[in-house]
Amino acid sequence: MENIVLTVHLLLALALVGVVLIQRSEGGGLGMGSGGGDGVMSGRAAASALTKLTWIFAIAFIITSITLTVIAANKSSETSVMDRLGVSSNKDTKPDTSMDDIESLLPPTEGASESLVPSSD
Repeated sequence: MENIVLTVHLLLALALVGVVLIQRSEGGGLGMGSGGGDGVMSGRAAASALTKLTWIFAIAFIITSITLTVIAANKSSETSVMDRLGVSSNKDTKPDTSMDDIESLLPPTEGASESLVPSSD
């Protein structure tokens, strides 16, 4: 299902780009829209049809985007990325028992420091 929606999404993206590039520039932003093209349809009818087609492709593109987002969210709720990588989380591991003798890590007390200092006899 996801592959079908993704394929339709990509085809819609290409069609949307193509329809937008075919349209005549009304603002003349690049200076190319002022030509008087003698096409089969009149300029206004062609612009209206391409505008409607653009809207249809855009709405379909948004619907497929939302659909892909929902599919991805449902798929990701099943497992986490860490589960797929095979890495165990901190919750699953047992506490490290190798540090049971915490006393050996503490600095020596005053009475014990005298026994550690070599005598000068």
